[in-house]
Amino acid sequence: MSTSGDNPNTPDSPGEEQGFISHLVELRQRLVRSAIAVLVALIPLTFFMKEIYDLFAAPLTSTLPPGTKLLATSVISPFMVPLKATLLVAFVIALPFVLYQAWAFVAPGLYKHEKRLALPIIVSSFLMFLAGVAFCYFVVFRLLFPVIYSFAPSSVNFAPDIEAYFSFALTMFFAFGLTFETPIVLVVLTRLGIVTVEKLRSIRPYFIVGAFIVAAVVTPPDVTSQLMLAIPLCVLFELGILISAFLDKLFPPMTRAAADAAEKTA
Repeated sequence: MSTSGDNPNTPDSPGEEQGFISHLVELRQRLVRSAIAVLVALIPLTFFMKEIYDLFAAPLTSTLPPGTKLLATSVISPFMVPLKATLLVAFVIALPFVLYQAWAFVAPGLYKHEKRLALPIIVSSFLMFLAGVAFCYFVVFRLLFPVIYSFAPSSVNFAPDIEAYFSFALTMFFAFGLTFETPIVLVVLTRLGIVTVEKLRSIRPYFIVGAFIVAAVVTPPDVTSQLMLAIPLCVLFELGILISAFLDKLFPPMTRAAADAAEKTA
C-alpha cells in the first residue's frame, strides 16, 4: 500500500498543505472583491442600458440604410444583450481594481524591484487596453462595416441579429485590447530579466508571421480587418522593443542573483 509520501502530488508536510489552502482562500477573496467591484459599477449603469447599447451598436447602425434596425430573434434578447453590453462597460470601469487584486495576489512572491513595477503596470495596462478598444470602435468598425455592407447583394436585407453583433464586437474588443498590451508585456519581460532586447529583435520575423496568423484566426475572413489587427500588433511590438531598450539604458535590469543578494542585505 502506498503512503502519502509516495505520491508526488501530495504536499510534503502539513505546513505546505496549509500554505496551499491559504493561497486558495486568498485567491477566492480577491476574486470575490473583483466581482463586487464590477457589480458596484454595474448597478448605476443599468438605468442607462438602452443608451449604452445604442452607443455600442452605433458603428453598425450608422452603416445601415435609413430606417433599418438590428433584429432580435430571441424573446429575451432585447433585455439580455443590452445587459451584457452594460456589464462589459462595468467591467472596464472596474478593471483597474481587478488588475490591482491580481497584482496583490502575486506580489508576495516577487522581489522588491519587481514590486515597484506595480503602479506603472496597472495604470499603463488599463490605458493601453482602453486604447485598443477605442481603436477598434472608432477606426476598425467605422472602416470594416461599410466594406462588409458593400458586398451585400441587393436581394439581401442586411439587418444583423443583436446577439450576433454583440458576440462579434466583444471578440474584436478583447482582441484589440489585448493587442495593445503588447508593449507592456515586452517591457515587463525585459525588466524581469526573462528575455533580452536582443532576443526580441531576433524573433521579429517570427512574430510578424505569428501576428498575421493570429489576425487571420481572430478577425473575420476579410483582408481589411486582418490587416488592421496584424499591422498594429507589429507596430506595438516594435514600440515595446524601443521602450525596453530605452529603459535598459536608464535602469539596467537586475539579475536573479543580484536580486537575491539585495533581498538578503535588505
